[in-house]
Amino acid sequence: MEKKSTGLVAILVIVLVLVIDQASKIWVKTNMSLYESIEITSWFKIYFVENNGMAFGMEVIGKMFLSIFRIVAIVFIGYYLYKLVKTGYKTGYIVCISLILAGAFGNIIDSVLYGEIFSASYPGNVASLVPLGEGYSSWLHGKVVDMLYFPLIEGTFPSWVPSWGGQPFVFFSAIFNIADSAITVGIFILLIFYRKTLALSLEKKDKA
Repeated sequence: MEKKSTGLVAILVIVLVLVIDQASKIWVKTNMSLYESIEITSWFKIYFVENNGMAFGMEVIGKMFLSIFRIVAIVFIGYYLYKLVKTGYKTGYIVCISLILAGAFGNIIDSVLYGEIFSASYPGNVASLVPLGEGYSSWLHGKVVDMLYFPLIEGTFPSWVPSWGGQPFVFFSAIFNIADSAITVGIFILLIFYRKTLALSLEKKDKA
């Protein structure tokens, strides 16, 4: 009974994250032009950008390789989560892995599908849904939609600071999405509260 309940919790977490993530991305994609911003508060804005890379807009490897890597990672994490539920691990640990899986899955949907079903976004133009295959790119080459921006502190470097003196700066300039948040929260809680559980689970997997 406990295994069944943890399995349902995992499914609920994954579905909830995916629904919120995709709903927010589709709304932004079809209601805002690229680089358009909506100010919620002085320290929180909805700022529409797209990226080809990993979480928080990092771009370090080719798009095709990245998309394939994400798909492979999702398969492995999904199998790992299945084994955790089947073995009867703690609900909190399973929630962490579910958050990471959901976040990775949320971004791979953008990469795999968005290029096929959306027209291009660019400054002054709001994208729209188009028939499959008539989008701005091909399978596995879609761009990930980011929109959460928290410029907590904005200012200018003092003139005496080498190289950056007099230049503007923003504390926490990363722009991200719900999927990125799920991955980050899952990893953070995992490392703070479940490091031993993670080590033991991986040790058992190696022995198996």
